[in-house]
Amino acid sequence: MISSRVARKLRRCVVAGLAISGGWATSALAASPMVTGGPTSQPIGHYDFCKANPGECSIRPADLYPAAMTGSFWRKLVGVNDRVNAAVKPESDYDIYGKDEVWAYPDKGVGDCEDYVLEKRRELNRLGVSFADLLITVVRKADGEGHAVLTVRTTKGDYVLDNLTTKVLSWDQTGYRFLKRQAVDNTGRWVSIRGGQQVLVGSVQ
Repeated sequence: MISSRVARKLRRCVVAGLAISGGWATSALAASPMVTGGPTSQPIGHYDFCKANPGECSIRPADLYPAAMTGSFWRKLVGVNDRVNAAVKPESDYDIYGKDEVWAYPDKGVGDCEDYVLEKRRELNRLGVSFADLLITVVRKADGEGHAVLTVRTTKGDYVLDNLTTKVLSWDQTGYRFLKRQAVDNTGRWVSIRGGQQVLVGSVQ
């Protein structure tokens, strides 16, 4: 029979082990998957991106099951989010290209929110994460401004990688209103997110 003193010590070790294993355990308990609706309009920036990169917008992933959330996977998400946020300097499309709604990889080290998303998506896919679990997502910030983040689907719910914070949060802990995201089964299609409102970025009707 284990004494109460030993039992307390074992419990402390288990808790410490969970924290060390990835830091995601507490957040994962509160996470949930988004509820999506039917097909919706494609953001015009993504439409133009697809014309320039057609191969990236015709992918139909075979495995649609969410990525397994583990300590290792969590560290991968945090690492990519930190690395890209630190490597890319925020600049508006107008300052970079002289016009708005240009979605492009930030290969020159500058970009706006969509460009951060594209780079994080590319890096995580190179690390073995399926495009079915890496979804470009349009949201509305508390001030009403449109914004883009990367939603990562996992067995512990949907998480968000955001250029405005180093924290990887459950989507329902971000304070954003979620409007639309890429479809799980087709990288060129978009679906609505239930409870969202009219999108504030240009869309293809």
